[in-house]
Amino acid sequence: MIRIGTGKTLRRLDEMLTDAINGTFEESRYDESELSRLESRWKQYFTTSKMSMEQTKKERESMKMLVSDISHQTRTPLSNILLYSELLAEQAEKKEEKELAGQILMQTEKLEFLLQSLIKMSRLETDVLEVVPKVQNIAKLLDETVGEMSAKAKKKEIIVSCESAKEIEAAFDLKWTKEALGNILDNAIKYSPKHSEVQIEVREYEFYVCINVKDQGIGVCEEEKAQIFRRFYRGGRVQQEDGVGIGLYLAREILQKEKGYIKLTSKVGKGSCFGLYLPRWIQGEAALR
Repeated sequence: MIRIGTGKTLRRLDEMLTDAINGTFEESRYDESELSRLESRWKQYFTTSKMSMEQTKKERESMKMLVSDISHQTRTPLSNILLYSELLAEQAEKKEEKELAGQILMQTEKLEFLLQSLIKMSRLETDVLEVVPKVQNIAKLLDETVGEMSAKAKKKEIIVSCESAKEIEAAFDLKWTKEALGNILDNAIKYSPKHSEVQIEVREYEFYVCINVKDQGIGVCEEEKAQIFRRFYRGGRVQQEDGVGIGLYLAREILQKEKGYIKLTSKVGKGSCFGLYLPRWIQGEAALR
């Protein structure tokens, strides 16, 4: 049998919990003198949690401002350096001068790429830029991503074959999913040998649509499979290639924000297959189907 005092305590605890879940918990609403010991401890916990959430919100706002300032303050100087490097390369007469100008230009482009990648990463992590999925055909996603990577593939004489997906739909944000798929495809081309093939296949499942990107590259060893999605991680066998170790991390973050995920299967020396799993419906809408 539940005593009257116990029932009252449970109701008050339930009320506190409801307020905490709804973000409406206010310490002033609860009189310390009227609370039991258990209620008092719950009140302390919720008060501390609310303060922690408010501090996290303030830190996130500060990070947003910092990212915005960095982006604004570096855009013009970098653009000027790129412009002057190109002019210097065009006007250089001696071979040594042309080579030096070319090196300056190449390093500046690398710096710009790193900076833009860091800004994208920070904006995603601090929710400055929202990933907004909507149910749409994936054909445009595949066509645009392959089109943007065609020059890089052609340079290495790599064939990129892509299955038709005109009738297949999934829930995703076109801009950010193109970023994720582009990073995966860029890696596939970068780490594949010349005259090889990269295949893009589409598979439909009950809850997901999977875009498989298969290459004939160097592959990923078992020890590295759990690490390659970490920020700035670069395996020992790829140090000679250009890159900063952010692409796969960004791809995974984007897919997770869309309620999807990435799966990797790979064999060293045989190639890799990255599967991008996109939800077929927006969360909450599936129950209506």
